[in-house]
Amino acid sequence: MTTQSFLLLATFLAVLLVMAWPVGMLLARVADGRAIPGLGWLAFVEKLIYRAAGVSPDSEKQGMGWKAYAFALLVFNGVGVLFVYAVQRLQASLPLNPQGLANVSPDSSFNTAVSFVANTNWQGYGGEQTMSYLSQMLALTGQNFFSAATGIAVAFALIRGFASRSSKSIGNFWIDITRVTLYVLLPLSFVFAIFLVGQGAIQNFSAYKEVQLVEPVTYSVPKTGADGQPLKDAAGQVVTEEQTASTQLIAMGPVASQEAIKMLGTNGGGFFNANSAHPYENPTPLSNFFQMVAIFLIPAGLCFTFGQLVGDRRQGWAVLSAMTVMFVLAAAGIMTAEQQAHPALQAMGVDQSASSSQAGGNMEGKEARFGIAATGLFATVTTAASCGAVNSMHDSFTPLGGMGPMLLMQLGEVVFGGVGSGLYGMLIFAIMAVFIAGLMIGRTPEYLGKKIQAYEMKMTSIAILVTPTLVLVGTAIAVMLDVGKGSVANPGAHGFSEILYAFSSAANNNGSAFAGLSANTPFYNTMLAIAMWFGRFAVIVPVLAIAGSLAGKQRLQANAGTMPTHGLMFIFLLVAVVLLVGVLNYVPSLALGPVIEHLQLYK
Repeated sequence: MTTQSFLLLATFLAVLLVMAWPVGMLLARVADGRAIPGLGWLAFVEKLIYRAAGVSPDSEKQGMGWKAYAFALLVFNGVGVLFVYAVQRLQASLPLNPQGLANVSPDSSFNTAVSFVANTNWQGYGGEQTMSYLSQMLALTGQNFFSAATGIAVAFALIRGFASRSSKSIGNFWIDITRVTLYVLLPLSFVFAIFLVGQGAIQNFSAYKEVQLVEPVTYSVPKTGADGQPLKDAAGQVVTEEQTASTQLIAMGPVASQEAIKMLGTNGGGFFNANSAHPYENPTPLSNFFQMVAIFLIPAGLCFTFGQLVGDRRQGWAVLSAMTVMFVLAAAGIMTAEQQAHPALQAMGVDQSASSSQAGGNMEGKEARFGIAATGLFATVTTAASCGAVNSMHDSFTPLGGMGPMLLMQLGEVVFGGVGSGLYGMLIFAIMAVFIAGLMIGRTPEYLGKKIQAYEMKMTSIAILVTPTLVLVGTAIAVMLDVGKGSVANPGAHGFSEILYAFSSAANNNGSAFAGLSANTPFYNTMLAIAMWFGRFAVIVPVLAIAGSLAGKQRLQANAGTMPTHGLMFIFLLVAVVLLVGVLNYVPSLALGPVIEHLQLYK
């Protein structure tokens, strides 16, 4: 790991810590229903929303048990899927479509609708070639807000479960999602969008612009016959013809507004197909740095919210410390792997400076304006969080460098993780950690004064095992069927890694892609949509069940036999449980993919 990489990582963590604390305190006020300093004028809008929805925030009767909370959440997100699907299928007939883009196909519309509602934002299409401005703003950006607010609302519910004393309520979903959107996501996105415009990100409703190239580009294309099929010569080779391009079509659109919530909400879906590698989405090294900060800002802030609401800030610091330890290890490993030259070049004694893609490390698939250090850190951040935005092609990483992002997703997206989902995912592992500790010392396990009993452990087991099941079963089905293998561009271990990465990304609600896999097919659109839906909501429901169970229990006072859950020993135990459970689930599959590919470099 170079000095540049170390300084970048240290600066990133320092800036994140400074910015996350006030965000955490803001989130605590939002969860408690208190007034928000400086945003009092939004209280009027909040009341109008409640009146329209028939919700009274001042009435204790509006509190929900976990089943009612889960039902409201599922209904809200189910309606969201139907709305996003309908907008895509009717796109050609709707306004704000200056390019005249056609309706999106049924299977792609279904996949995209589930993807954005589940906070995954997996994209099997090219954004600027597929989605109109209305689809981008109303359907996709709208769900960027709502899916992020849903994750934070679930985190609030679980925190209330720990903090409550024999209560039947874990809050009100409609109040939580309204306050989070109004007081957190909208203001932060507005400020960040202005920053991005200042850096050079575009924000307009102009039609795409055709401009003259400085130098015409000549290229070869297959020559086709009357039937539209490529012509072949006597030797069976495809006949090509040269064409010259003198103009280029440059996409426009409301990019900065979508980019802001894409990062802050750990959504990841890009306006452009190149995502955050595109200069209109991510114009400068400074915008690249603060996009990484934005991804972690709310997940880190929620750790402080957790400590504040349970009445012991040390608990929040413990969770944040465990996340940070795993993140630093992953970042160091990925950046170090990408700073190595290809072993074949080293074995041949090739000077790295003679190859532009290997100068100082593996530059293949990376933006020169960001370099290896910032690219490696971005890849770590976006897969540690369930964001999925990319500023490089992970498919072009070294085998071990590509395994790092894959493994971070497979850990359950708890290393900071998504907004809300990272915290409640880590708290699920914390419950397992205290259960294991309780077994070792022969005591009924407790966490924050709440006894962890059989019901909580059953729900914890379901929440932890859902995503590995979806990933491994989905990958197995894809590699057994011709329709699954037919989309793979690279055979062998790397092709297997492409499929494993896709299902790891979908089931863990990340959304980044390894590239090389042609996933915009009916098979993959359907399979990945199933993985995304159950990877999101089959975890949320058990988490809410745990919240409801804990809320109904008395909060016990700590005694001499209570295991402290804020010290170094607990942090070590929590990290060990996350790594052991995550790695052991995927060791065989990782051995078949990136591990074999790495060993093949030395044969």
